Amino acid sequence: MRESFHTRLGFILAAAGSAVGLGNIWGFPTQVANHGGGAFLLVYLVVIFVLAIPALYCEMLIGHHGRANPVRSLAKLSEGKAQPIGATMGFLNVIGSCLMLSFYHIVAGWMLVHALGYIANLFELTSVADFLFNGSLIRDLSFTALFLITTGWVVLQGIEHGIERWSKRLMPTLIVLLLGLIVYIGSLAGASKGFDTYLIPDFAQLSDPNIYLAAMGQAFFSLSIGLGGMMIYGSYLLPGAKLGRLSLSVAALDTGIAFLAGLLIIPALYAGIELGVNVTNGEQLIGEGQLIFAVLPQLFSSMGAVGPYVGFAFFILLSIAALTSTIAQAEVPVSYLIEEKNLSRKKATVTALCTIAVLAFSLVLFFEPLFGWVVTAVTQFQLPLSGIFYLVVVGWLWRRSNHLQTVAKGSFWLTALRWHLRYICPILMTLVFINTAF
Repeated sequence: MRESFHTRLGFILAAAGSAVGLGNIWGFPTQVANHGGGAFLLVYLVVIFVLAIPALYCEMLIGHHGRANPVRSLAKLSEGKAQPIGATMGFLNVIGSCLMLSFYHIVAGWMLVHALGYIANLFELTSVADFLFNGSLIRDLSFTALFLITTGWVVLQGIEHGIERWSKRLMPTLIVLLLGLIVYIGSLAGASKGFDTYLIPDFAQLSDPNIYLAAMGQAFFSLSIGLGGMMIYGSYLLPGAKLGRLSLSVAALDTGIAFLAGLLIIPALYAGIELGVNVTNGEQLIGEGQLIFAVLPQLFSSMGAVGPYVGFAFFILLSIAALTSTIAQAEVPVSYLIEEKNLSRKKATVTALCTIAVLAFSLVLFFEPLFGWVVTAVTQFQLPLSGIFYLVVVGWLWRRSNHLQTVAKGSFWLTALRWHLRYICPILMTLVFINTAF
């Protein structure tokens, strides 16, 4: 008997956990900071409804009706001569998941390293803190392996007792940490200007077309669409699940956490300015990796005795966000090995994680030539191209027993949604692909 989620809440927390990753905590605030502040936030909220939720619904719909891993589900719904294309795209999803997990575990290991580094400082373990904060091959290999083992341990326990149970624990913890950090950062001098920049839109910025393209790209990536994670989660839903409502719930929780991340990071940047920390690179605010590993640690260092506690809480928050994503994405190759190669869950988990480990360790050993290339290949090419293909499958290739086509009959709004998925969303996704890739 195929595994399934035990509760609706468990699915929502697990699916939102898959979507809530490092991109929400550092990617979204960076986009906000450098694309008009409140104006970007306003556009982003609109784009979530126009593009991201329909694309999320399509990926979950494919998994729910395919009732299998991406290879089998996409082949099943890509009817006729398109079946080999669907199977190939599904296999690319499995490969893409392994590649994504290879670099994601490295970055997740860095998050855990920094969290432990602040603990070492609190106990005045200077040599340990120096080892943790100063990058080395031994450190990166060790903590990448540690995070891989943690991911594998959760996935090994299955859907209900592993992914669902731990999502119910990790997601509330993440939200509590996020809210606590917002309250503290909001009390610092300069933070109020950050709140104003974030929450009060400059409507003149809405004339900039780059805001719309950036918002579409961020909305799509924020919901973790395009590598089969949401598809495999959809396949574990019981028959008759209300996918429309579930898609809205997952998107709402993911967007809410991204919004909270903005409430933390943007005021933190302005608090940093007040404390004399350099937060700009030219005319733009520093973002993503440099923001996390350079700017914010300077801010924490400027806080005095409370700084190590804030730093620890922040990097534990990022570690949890990373783990909720890795356990979801790891299920893609694991499910493929279980269903296509007839392996037990234990053997499939070990095989998948060992494969990812080889890729991850290769990236650590040959960081300069490989890391950036793999990140670009997955995030700028595979994700948007897979998203376009999901829309084409639901809108065009899936003809017999097409769920959306069946339920749309006699309903103006569902018919409009079907046309939106067939025509508008693929065009918008193509624009996202062109903008991110070229």
